[in-house]
Amino acid sequence: MKNQLKLLLHACCAPCSSHVLETLSSEYEITILFYNPNITEESEYRKRFEELTRFVKEAPFAINVKVIDGDYEPDKFFEMSKGLEEEPERGSRCYKCYKQRMDKTALYASMNDYDLFTTTLSISPHKNAQWINEIGKELSNKYNINYLYSDFKKKNGYARSIELSKEYNLYRQDYCGCIFSKNEAEARRKEKENK
Repeated sequence: MKNQLKLLLHACCAPCSSHVLETLSSEYEITILFYNPNITEESEYRKRFEELTRFVKEAPFAINVKVIDGDYEPDKFFEMSKGLEEEPERGSRCYKCYKQRMDKTALYASMNDYDLFTTTLSISPHKNAQWINEIGKELSNKYNINYLYSDFKKKNGYARSIELSKEYNLYRQDYCGCIFSKNEAEARRKEKENK
């Protein structure tokens, strides 16, 4: 077996990780960092972490992947989002949230002898891959660690993540994890019910 580059992969949940791991696991030695201070409720945080670890154990292509819990720190998210509470989804609060999670990933990667880092965030059609890659480039320079540019939703990546989620019976949430996103998802549901 050839020597593989060590990749630190920030992951937000099992469904978003599924296709990314399927794509990258043959090329890299992967460790997942589950760092998501945006997840407001601890029960939701634990559920997503446990689902991710279950998936990694069950999926044959992820068998050698390690998972690190980056700590439950919702206070850091709320501190970062002060003054941005009324921002709509996909606005400046989301940009800062991507950056907060990716910053911890890049720092961890640079301090622990990884060759490069990336994130699963770009698999979502609700996430701005251009922003994610801009942040990745900035953090690559800041911490002197290579960044793997990506837009994992391309080439049917998002569709494949849905297929894998069904195949492994993965818990799929309908919001990113923060209270702001949860409130918007609930408002959409109520509006749909009232039609």
